[in-house]
Amino acid sequence: MSEYANDAVLRGPALEGLDKYDSVTDVFHSAVGRFKEKPAFTCMGKTLTFADLDRLSADFAAWLQHETDLVPGDRIAIQLPNVLQFPVAVFGALRAGLVVVNTNPLYTEREMAHQFKDSNAKAILILANMADKLEKVLDKTDIKHVLVTQLADLHDVPKRWLINAVVKHVKKMVPAYSLPSAVSFREALKKGASLSHTDAKQTHDDLAALQYTGGTTGMPKGAMLTHGNLVANMLQARAAIGTHLRDGEELVIAPLPVYHIYTFTVNCLFLMETGNHSLLITNPRDLDAFVKELKGLPFTAFIGLNTLFNALCNRDDFKQLDFSKLKLTISGGMALTKAAAQRWEQTTGCPIAEGYGLTETSPIVSFNPTDAIQLGTIGKPVAGTAVKVVDTDGNDVAMGEPGELCVQGPQVMKGYWQREDETRASIDENGWFFTGDIAVLQEDGYIRIVDRKKDMILVSGFNVYPNEIEDVVAAHPDVLESAAVGVPDENAGEAIKLFVVSKNDQLDEKTLRDWCKKELTAYKVPKVIEFRDELPKTNVGKVLRRQLRDEAPSKT
Repeated sequence: MSEYANDAVLRGPALEGLDKYDSVTDVFHSAVGRFKEKPAFTCMGKTLTFADLDRLSADFAAWLQHETDLVPGDRIAIQLPNVLQFPVAVFGALRAGLVVVNTNPLYTEREMAHQFKDSNAKAILILANMADKLEKVLDKTDIKHVLVTQLADLHDVPKRWLINAVVKHVKKMVPAYSLPSAVSFREALKKGASLSHTDAKQTHDDLAALQYTGGTTGMPKGAMLTHGNLVANMLQARAAIGTHLRDGEELVIAPLPVYHIYTFTVNCLFLMETGNHSLLITNPRDLDAFVKELKGLPFTAFIGLNTLFNALCNRDDFKQLDFSKLKLTISGGMALTKAAAQRWEQTTGCPIAEGYGLTETSPIVSFNPTDAIQLGTIGKPVAGTAVKVVDTDGNDVAMGEPGELCVQGPQVMKGYWQREDETRASIDENGWFFTGDIAVLQEDGYIRIVDRKKDMILVSGFNVYPNEIEDVVAAHPDVLESAAVGVPDENAGEAIKLFVVSKNDQLDEKTLRDWCKKELTAYKVPKVIEFRDELPKTNVGKVLRRQLRDEAPSKT
């Protein structure tokens, strides 16, 4: 039996150094002190050093403390893509003692209103490109302080003027909006530079972030991640990955969104704590620009997911890049296929190490040792982490047998924000978090995910819950009932298929898809819609999604 195994439990090695930092801000100050003049983040050709990040985040913290009535523990929503303003705002907010509510910039008005109201956010920093949406929902929230930033606000002139002008006037990407009380982020930083601030005192138990994840009731819920959760997961990432990276010497490509817990923890914490340089890619969907930005760069690590690996390896210009310095590629967020892994290694010469995690676990639970990668598994538990599998009655399942994967460790969230019942249903009295994924624990200490207990659909690393889609579709006057399921998709891992019973024979796929686009972020919009006379149900009338899912692949 593996050294990781104890009865029916796999345990990672001991986690060291958890008492080294009291908070994420302690991590930040340590990194600034050690790597002051080293580059921290680069985006669209502009680089911030650790000293720049220290100065600008202090300016933002000072503005928050002097120019608002916000107090430690209040929530601030940050709705930004991968831009330099993100780390400045996050660390500034944390230094002021606030709780960060990471918000997807692609959210629709409905999704924004829900998250802002649910989190009781009192402030927001938003990109000008989606400020028109905020205008329409602001009165439905508790937000009192609005900051707006343009894409290149932290660039130097004249490049700042040029980029912002092109985005607004040439590409027409900034719809008109009216937010009379809004403050420019640049003005806030300028004002804050003339003010003093005091870093809030924080402990492991204090909330650092509300990270929203799909809810079984159809609407996202906030995972309460404490400073202790995030510090622990940062240290766990360092123990699992850091031996292959030199402190202060690596250039890491970060194309995945920083508001997602995967990149938030890896790039804003682990890589910052190790003094390494993250290249933020603002729009990875623009593959032409993405590959062009990589050309000539001596990047040493790449953090991605299956969809992106496939897309890049299909491009001749990507294949022509210099990969001689690339020594680490990490995959997470969705299942890595063997085909994608093999193709990436053939193209770049660098194998992919796959990990596994969830929003509720900050996120890393397990990782493939880079010197012993086992494709098809999610690796071994990271330091300080125990995993087991249980049957439907909650009884432990033996090694080699499938069951629901449960996780115990310092990275497991405090609970769901204002949802005590759901917290109790997900975390037992011994701190075991029930993931909803069906796994097998191997005798050699590796873990395999074999199925999903919940109806959640995983589209390119994003959680999508059928109830939310079905609620939106149900509001269409011509829909009698519907059911959304995940079906295999070569690019996205899973795609959404919607089964619909219509009251109107004239209702077609395009009309229904357009309806969904008004209310749902793009990755939640069904890719395939099939009309049926009826849906399969249990004898009490519950739609049998699993039956539809089993039927779906042959009909897409």
